[in-house]
Amino acid sequence: MQHDIMREITPLTQNDCFMLFTRVKQEFSFPLHYHEEFELNLIINAAGAKRIVGDHLGVIEDLELVLIGPNLNHAWFTHQCQSQEIREVTIQFHKDLLDERFLRRNQLNFIQKMFENAQRGILFSREAAERIKDRILSLERKTGFDSVLELLSILHDLSASRNMRTLSDSSFTNDRLHYNSRRIEKVFEYMNAHYSHAITLAEVAKVANMPEVSFSRFIKKRTGVTFIDSLNEIRLGHASRMLIDTTHSVAEVAYKCGFNNISNFNRIFKKRKNCTPKEFRQSFSGTRLFI
Repeated sequence: MQHDIMREITPLTQNDCFMLFTRVKQEFSFPLHYHEEFELNLIINAAGAKRIVGDHLGVIEDLELVLIGPNLNHAWFTHQCQSQEIREVTIQFHKDLLDERFLRRNQLNFIQKMFENAQRGILFSREAAERIKDRILSLERKTGFDSVLELLSILHDLSASRNMRTLSDSSFTNDRLHYNSRRIEKVFEYMNAHYSHAITLAEVAKVANMPEVSFSRFIKKRTGVTFIDSLNEIRLGHASRMLIDTTHSVAEVAYKCGFNNISNFNRIFKKRKNCTPKEFRQSFSGTRLFI
């Protein structure tokens, strides 16, 4: 089962506060997946669809609002939903958008607790969803700092709402990517800064101040994937953003993101995202904003 769960590489960069994606569709088609970012998902008019969060399965009503924590498996499936006009608003934001020391302040206790519970997924009450719905829908009309303040206000109001429900069982654990290593962080910073150029194992091993063989074992143990896979994931993240934000051809995107072989780029992209770069670009034809 674990091999059927896709790691999503979101187009968010470290310079973004959050991403908002609004679309109207007839079905849910994205596979079971996880990503490093928090995700707040508002779904309207999809009664009968199936929700999977961690080890939780449930059939949803016509309105729901769910907060997903970092690296937690989740997906929605069409199931018994008959609606031809499902509306979905997804907000993704970095897990370090709010510093841990900041969250420990008295006025932010509720948000800190909510983020902790989001590691298991949170379903907010219908009353909370009704109350917050219009603010989420109008978020795309705000800009700059105002939009960031509004998102924080939404998160605060949700954290203080009543009758929220955690979804995944407490015994369900997910320890992906909790590597907590300054060496790994330095390597990822280096790869993010130089992804458009050729990067060798020798280079990143030098950044980590380790022999190549030792570093190769180290990164696999800490992240669960090889150096090459880690580099490809970073490049795919930048490629995804470029496919959304620019009109560059797929070949141009591939070369700008460090893939020197278009066939290899298409193969890796499809393997990781279950669609071609062209299909990916077409699937994000809704309103997408980076703040």
